Amino acid sequence: MKFNEVGNRLYTGETSVDFAGKRNLWYFMSVVIIAIAAFGLFGRGLNLGIEFEGGAKFNVPSTTSVEEARNIVKNAGVETSVIIAVGNERLEIQTPPLEQEAIDIFIDKIAVDFKLDPATITTQAVGPSWGADITRQALIGLGVFLLLVILFLTIYFEIRMASAAIVALLHDLLITIGVYAITGFEVTPATVIGVLTILGYSLYDTVVVFDKVKENTRGILAQSRLNYREAANLALNQTLIRSINTSIVALLPVAAILIVGVGILQAGTLKDLALALFVGIAAGTYSSIFIATPFLVQLKERQPEIQALMRRVHARRSNAGVDGPEAMKVSGNPNLANQVLQAGPRTQPKRFTRSKRKKS
Repeated sequence: MKFNEVGNRLYTGETSVDFAGKRNLWYFMSVVIIAIAAFGLFGRGLNLGIEFEGGAKFNVPSTTSVEEARNIVKNAGVETSVIIAVGNERLEIQTPPLEQEAIDIFIDKIAVDFKLDPATITTQAVGPSWGADITRQALIGLGVFLLLVILFLTIYFEIRMASAAIVALLHDLLITIGVYAITGFEVTPATVIGVLTILGYSLYDTVVVFDKVKENTRGILAQSRLNYREAANLALNQTLIRSINTSIVALLPVAAILIVGVGILQAGTLKDLALALFVGIAAGTYSSIFIATPFLVQLKERQPEIQALMRRVHARRSNAGVDGPEAMKVSGNPNLANQVLQAGPRTQPKRFTRSKRKKS
């Protein structure tokens, strides 16, 4: 079967994946992933760059190996440092915060061992207060973003859809942060930009699905052939191929940036940005399909009117029996008819007739 034929069958309901009905399975998978991410976050912690913790960064034009460079830095009196090879002709040395006098002495010492002119070593110093300010601004930006998201979704859709979208966004955020903790990648301002970008992508994918859910459930309370879960699940299947295609198209160039940036160019900024984008897009696609809509259905099924609709649909199908053609007539959807058949036989309701009194 061709890929476009699968999309057509999903759109018409002839083939369907019961995403909403199997939500406990998706929740369990997400809990496991988030638990692993939390273990990395609280166990290893985040590798914060000097922009957040403060420190000094030295750019050294040298072909010396990282291990030899580490010994040179120790001989210069700095025990704690991070040394990264940037390409084949440059080293990046990060140290804790140093005073300007100590920076000058450090440059003179390592210049002798590296056999360089001290003027060729560039320096970037960041104080701890500036790093704390960057952290605060990042958190404020995230908070404003989430607030605007809630406001927009509440106005355009409803509060339950806004809640489901926020849960999906937080899901993506926790997974992305956990991956950074587990891999030990450095968290820089470029990482923050990448995280905010993928949150926007995740929101976009979720809004597209919710828009189809809104279309399928418009006026649903006025009928008794389809309950809310089935209508929402149909919307999710109808947008499934679009979500997969969009994600693949987005992930391929990001993967290329990640591979080229880390493996070939060894560019730190590309690496920080690309990893956040790659993990976030993958997690955003997963959450828009397996988390957002199933959680929305769970919230909606707590409403009395939606529960009453479920009872009416159940009663109508029970009265119609479980034969294939009859189930199709009740549901108006071949796939839903199969769901009725898979549920097993139901006891037919007893019919009571009034006995007519004989006239004397």
